[in-house]
Amino acid sequence: MTNEQPIIETRGATINFNGLVAVDSVDFSMKQGEAVGVIGPNGAGKTTFFNLLTGLFFPTGGTIFFSGTDITRVPPHKRVLMGIIRTFQLVSVFDSLPVVDNLILSTHRISGHQESKRKFFFNDAHHREMEERCLDALKLMGIESKADVMTSELSYGEKRKLELAVALSLEPKILLLDEPFAGLSDMEICEVSGILAEVKKKFSFVIIEHKISHILDLVGRLCVMHEGKLIAEGPPNEVLCNSLVREVYWGKEEGLTCSV
Repeated sequence: MTNEQPIIETRGATINFNGLVAVDSVDFSMKQGEAVGVIGPNGAGKTTFFNLLTGLFFPTGGTIFFSGTDITRVPPHKRVLMGIIRTFQLVSVFDSLPVVDNLILSTHRISGHQESKRKFFFNDAHHREMEERCLDALKLMGIESKADVMTSELSYGEKRKLELAVALSLEPKILLLDEPFAGLSDMEICEVSGILAEVKKKFSFVIIEHKISHILDLVGRLCVMHEGKLIAEGPPNEVLCNSLVREVYWGKEEGLTCSV
């Protein structure tokens, strides 16, 4: 038995919007290096739960811990500095910048070169070490040839890869991915899945994904949300055979058997 402290933990995490409970008393924790998938029907509260973990929303009830520290009221930018990094359902990149500058702008805050805004804008933004780190992230995602291209000229799939490159360049301690395969072709999904399988060894990893089959080999634990509650969690094959989970996804069917 181990007393290893969770990398992230919620106790009774709750948020309601004008009486609508979007996340309802969720207890969740994961260990350093663990890979967890979060699934559930549309409107289940998955993205809102991510918003609580990353500080985009503050809970109306409950507590959130990161490596044992209470971060319930810590703002998003400070959580990023702590190593809590996320991506979004809709690609979030700067179309008006060259591809590599998206990474440079994002990594500057944690690079140790933030003592002077003037220094950033006029002297130090393309510091060699920082630029090399950014180029390495682009190479990992297979888009290093696009480094000097305007981001607006990328395809949607390439923008998704750029967003993932930005996230990886921030050196996360925990990476929260919200539907990273959305908008990708089957070939791109295979490429990104393979990259995630390799790099996830470096940090803790949580992924929301509707295409359940694409994450079964990536995660060791599957959590299911429904109507704001965490209704099941455990090894993926066991969770997908859970009668309540199957009812939530496929409805009641007489004689339904599990073949996962």
